[in-house]
Amino acid sequence: MDASTVLLALVVVTALTFDFTNGFHDTANAMATSIATGALSPKVAVTLSAILNFLGAFLSLKVAATIASGIVDSGAITLPVVFAGLVGGLAWNLLTWYYGLPSSSSHALIGGVVGATFLAAGADAVKGSAIVAKVLIPAVLAPLCAIAVATVGTYLAYRITARTPDSVRKTGFRIGQIGSASLVSLAHGTNDAQKTMGVITLALVVNKTISPHAGTPTWVIAACAVTIAAGTYIGGWRVIRTLGKGLTEIESPQGFAAEGSSGAIILAASHFGFPLSTTHVCSGSIIGAGLGKKLAQVRWSLAGRMGVAWLLTLPAAALVGGIAFKASDLIGGTLGVAIVFVIGGILAAALFMAARRAPVNHENVNHEWTGKLVPEKVAP
Repeated sequence: MDASTVLLALVVVTALTFDFTNGFHDTANAMATSIATGALSPKVAVTLSAILNFLGAFLSLKVAATIASGIVDSGAITLPVVFAGLVGGLAWNLLTWYYGLPSSSSHALIGGVVGATFLAAGADAVKGSAIVAKVLIPAVLAPLCAIAVATVGTYLAYRITARTPDSVRKTGFRIGQIGSASLVSLAHGTNDAQKTMGVITLALVVNKTISPHAGTPTWVIAACAVTIAAGTYIGGWRVIRTLGKGLTEIESPQGFAAEGSSGAIILAASHFGFPLSTTHVCSGSIIGAGLGKKLAQVRWSLAGRMGVAWLLTLPAAALVGGIAFKASDLIGGTLGVAIVFVIGGILAAALFMAARRAPVNHENVNHEWTGKLVPEKVAP
């Protein structure tokens, strides 16, 4: 096996690892509200979400095309650049998961790739106007649209069922939530799985394994679908807890309205090829669900911390991506990439071990919110 094949394999493994973290990081987007309201049990929720994420990955390839050729010049980058970009995205995904902060895997990946490309090939290799049009503008508009739609949807849900007995209303909306949460999971698969497909396709083009116009290979689609589904099944319980219990106390009509709003917006973005942040959309929908219910409380301090994390995502991932590229470049070749790969694996393992000291899982994810993102002990 020659050096280029080993290098390509390291890139593909790193990309699939990112895809896995994308799955467990973003399970909360689809299922946090259904788990919080009791519409679905935690284990059933993540299983259903995993299946629908898998199916959604096969529905559209427009987002994959945006990632593969829409943000950087594929002719100006190399496999070490792609690898470093993935490291940047992975680092931010794991750090925000540890602290229970919902953040954008999409923007983390894009930031990592842009940072590595910038240091390797200069500013001309980064398609700034495309990033503004297809990433930054949707990042601002999507949560605002989600807040507006979910606020109106929640208000109408309570208004229309005002004379319905509480027990009947709760049961009806919980049943409805199964469908709306499923829609979000399906939409998530059509948007988020595509991002890793795009990066692997970019790596294959750079390595001249496929031509620039060959499209995404079937094995790449299948591998990314399986991996994101596996990550979803693991369940990112820390982030699920923050979205389901932290932002506002969710009732079933609110959950239904939030999920319906999120699913519609994400599917629309996938149709137009926007690599949208499902986290931004779903978080916005939950805030809207809180605003739409009379006397409901939105914890704005937590929303503010999430907003800071969103602002830092692109530059922080770009910084790590640039550092990873420079570190591997100083050592040189496949050996440099392999050493950074091993170091990254060790740091990731250390973070997982640290998380075990304050576990959040399917047994305590719905316990009363204590005001801490990752409580040392979740009260029974």
